[in-house]
Amino acid sequence: MNNQSKQPNNAQGFESLRILRGRWKDGTFREIVEDWKWIFTYSKRYKGAIAFYIFLGILSTTLGLVGAVASKYVIDIITGFQTSKLALLIVVAVGSTIFGLVLNSLLGRIVLKLAIRIGNDVQRDIFDKIIDADWSALNQYESGDILNRFSNDIGTVGSNAVSWLPTIIVALYRFLATFFVILHYDWIMAVFAFATAPVLLLASRVILGRQREHGKQVRKMASEVMSFEVETFYNMDTIKSFGITDQYSARLRDWQERYKKVNLDYNLFTIKTNVFLTLMGSAVSMGAFGYCLYQLWTHAITYGTMTLFLQQTTNLSNSFQNVVGIVPNFLNASISAHRIRELVELPKEVHVKASRALRQKAEAGFTVELRDLSFAYVEDRQVIVDSRLIASPGEIVALIGASGEGKTTLIRLILALVRPGKGEAVIRAADGTEFALNAETRSLFSYVPQGNTILSGTIAENLRMGKADATEAEMVRALESACAWEFVQDLPEGIHTRLGRRGKGLSEGQAQRLAIARAMLWDAPVLLLDEATSALDVATERRVLKNIMQSNPRRTCIVTTHRPTVLTLCKRVYRVMDRAVTELDEETSARMAMEF
Repeated sequence: MNNQSKQPNNAQGFESLRILRGRWKDGTFREIVEDWKWIFTYSKRYKGAIAFYIFLGILSTTLGLVGAVASKYVIDIITGFQTSKLALLIVVAVGSTIFGLVLNSLLGRIVLKLAIRIGNDVQRDIFDKIIDADWSALNQYESGDILNRFSNDIGTVGSNAVSWLPTIIVALYRFLATFFVILHYDWIMAVFAFATAPVLLLASRVILGRQREHGKQVRKMASEVMSFEVETFYNMDTIKSFGITDQYSARLRDWQERYKKVNLDYNLFTIKTNVFLTLMGSAVSMGAFGYCLYQLWTHAITYGTMTLFLQQTTNLSNSFQNVVGIVPNFLNASISAHRIRELVELPKEVHVKASRALRQKAEAGFTVELRDLSFAYVEDRQVIVDSRLIASPGEIVALIGASGEGKTTLIRLILALVRPGKGEAVIRAADGTEFALNAETRSLFSYVPQGNTILSGTIAENLRMGKADATEAEMVRALESACAWEFVQDLPEGIHTRLGRRGKGLSEGQAQRLAIARAMLWDAPVLLLDEATSALDVATERRVLKNIMQSNPRRTCIVTTHRPTVLTLCKRVYRVMDRAVTELDEETSARMAMEF
C-alpha cells in the first residue's frame, strides 16, 4: 500500500485520542479548550479565507469521487460491459482529475499564505508582549527557551490555526463520502475498506511506547552533539591556546559513534515496524482483492466496479488515517499555545505615561534619587536594604564595591528593570517635577552595560543602534569623546570597518570605548556606566570621563567600578557593601584613591 510511511503517525493519533479521554476524565481538558480559544482569536481574523479553503477542499474531494466513478464506467465500456457515452465519461474522468489537481495546488497555496500571515501576526503580538514583560518575570526563562517558543511554537500555532478546522472537516467529509460511495455498490466491500481502522488501532498500542522511547533517545543525542559543537566553536581560542585540539577531535568522533548507534537502532526498529504494518495492511488489502475477484468471477461486479472498490478502499484508509492524524496536531498546537501564553501572561512593565513630559525638560538635566530603598530578587533574601543615593546634573557619582555586592542591581533599579520592594526610586527635573522611575523614563538614560556588547557589522552600524539617523560627523564626535577615534581612524575603512561577532578584531578596551561612544551618540541627559571602563588604563579612563562631562555639562553620570581610580573626579562616592549603600566622605574617598 502507498500509505505505509504514515502509519507510525497514526499510532500517535490513537495514543493522542487516549490522552484526550484521560484529560476529559481528570478535568484538565478545559486547559486544551482555553488554549484553542486563544488560537482561534487569530483564526477568526481570516474566517472568510478559511471558509473558502473548506469549500475548495470539499469540492476537490467531490470531484475526485466523480472522477473515480467516471473511470469505473470508462473501464466497463472498454471491457465491453457498456458501450454508450464513452466520450462523455472520458471527458468527465480527465476533467475532474485535472480540475482536482488545480484545486489541490490552490489549496496548498492558500494554506501556506494563511499560515505565514497568521504566524506573522502571532509573532508581532508576542514579540511586543515579550519586550514589555517584567524583567524579573522574563528572566525566569532561559533565552534559548524563549527563542524556541518564539520560533517553533509560534510556527506550530500559525499552521494549525489555519489548517486544523478545515482539515478535519474536509477529512471527515472525504471519509464519509468515500465510505458511502463504496456502500452504494456493496456493503461487504465497505466493511473490508473500513477494516484497516481496527488493524491500525491494535498495532499502535504495541509499537507506540518503543517508538517514543527511540525518538527521545535520538532527540536527546542530537541535542548533546549540538551542545558539544556550539561549545567547541565558541571556545575555539581557548582550545587552541591550551593545545588540546586533538582531544576535541577525538571527542567529536566519540559523539559521532554514539549518535550513529542510536540512529541505527531507531532505523532498525522503524524497518521492523513498517514491515509489520505493511504485512497487516496487505492482509486486509488481499482480503478485499480476493473478495473482488470472487465477485468478478461470479459476474456480480464488473471490472470497473472492482477497480473502483480497490481504489476507494485505499482512499478510505487514507482518509481515516488523516482524521486520526489530526489529533496529535490538535494536542501539539495546544501545548505550543500554552507555552506561548505563559510568556504573554507574564506581568508587564510599569508605564507612567505622564512621565513622558519629562523629555521636554531634558536640557536642564535630571536628578536621580533612591530613598530608603530596599530590594530583593527572592523574597526574604534582601540585596539592598534601607539605602539612599542621589546624583544631580553636572555630577559624576561613583558606586564602588566588590563584585556581587549589588552595584548592577542599583543600575537595574535606576533603569526600572526591577522595582523597589520598599522605598522610592525617582527622577526629578530642574523645576521640581518628579516621577517614579518606570519604563517611560528609560529613554532619558544612556546605558553601557558590563561585558562586550558590540555586534557583528560595521562600526557605524553599531554606533547607530542608539541613533539611527546619526551623521558621520556626529559619530566622529562621539568617538572622539570616548577616546575611540584615535584607533578607528587608523582602521582600513574607518567607521565603515566591519567587525565580527562580539567585536572580533578589537581589544576589550577598544570595544568598551565603542560602547561608550554609542551611548554618547544617544546623548541622553543621564549616563550609566556599569564597569564600562574596566579594560581602560587609568589615564584613558580619566580622559573619557572628563570628555563625557565636557560634552554636556548638565549630564548626570553614574559609574559603577571595582577600582577607585577616578574617585577624585566624582562629586559623590557610594560604597555598596553588606546590602547597604553608604556615602563616603571626601577624606575617605581621597584616601581610597591614593591607596589604589
